[in-house]
Amino acid sequence: MADRSLRGMRLGAQSLQSEEGVVFSERVQRTYQCTECKKETSLTFAADAEAPDTWECKACGAEALLLVGTETVTVDHSDAKTPRSHWDMLLERRSREELEVLLQERLEYLRSRRGEQKSA
Repeated sequence: MADRSLRGMRLGAQSLQSEEGVVFSERVQRTYQCTECKKETSLTFAADAEAPDTWECKACGAEALLLVGTETVTVDHSDAKTPRSHWDMLLERRSREELEVLLQERLEYLRSRRGEQKSA
């Protein structure tokens, strides 16, 4: 019975395509130096792609800067926005007095649903 069994291949394990006629794009190596641990990381990019000025350091997670020759590029962080919280965005739409009124209305509604109407 074993000599009559069909032989096949595992799905997804091996490709039936060959590399014949494949033309790889030009590549270029870029080196980044960490601002904290000074470790250098080399990355491969396509030659026509623009390499970013910063990259996350693989060792410590800090910001690594692109090396051009022996010097790192200077990055201007002056346009970086501070993140806004939900509370900040809410205060842009409503005043604190409006929020107090809405809170009291909602609390009265919830208390009436539970049968805990507050006697005034």
